[in-house]
Amino acid sequence: MEDLKRSLRMPLFGNLFSPKKTPPRKSASLSSLHTLDRSTREIELGLEYGLPAMNIGDQVLKFEEGQWITESGGNASSREVQRLKKKNVQLEEENNLLKLKIELLLDMLTETTVEYHLMEKEVEERKIQHRRKK
Repeated sequence: MEDLKRSLRMPLFGNLFSPKKTPPRKSASLSSLHTLDRSTREIELGLEYGLPAMNIGDQVLKFEEGQWITESGGNASSREVQRLKKKNVQLEEENNLLKLKIELLLDMLTETTVEYHLMEKEVEERKIQHRRKK
């Protein structure tokens, strides 16, 4: 049985297989910007990098105020749509405030009308009492 095991054993997968260690990499940068001093880098790269932008298909996207905004394509620009959305929110808030003011004015008008009717009723009752006394 042992002869059979020895004959079936493959020399490639035996204990003799040990891969060579790879040599360490040299840390050479392909860019020469690290060799430049700060002022030269500022001249080369500029202080203002501008807004991040990217092209995806037919759309040009720019990152403004924490959101990606499309600059091309469609009938209305995304900037215009966002401006209109902000204006819409502002008008809805103003509309809600005006509705609240109308409700308040109607409540005040109702209270005043009730007071007027009560006073009118009291005046009528006094007139009747005054007539009875005479």
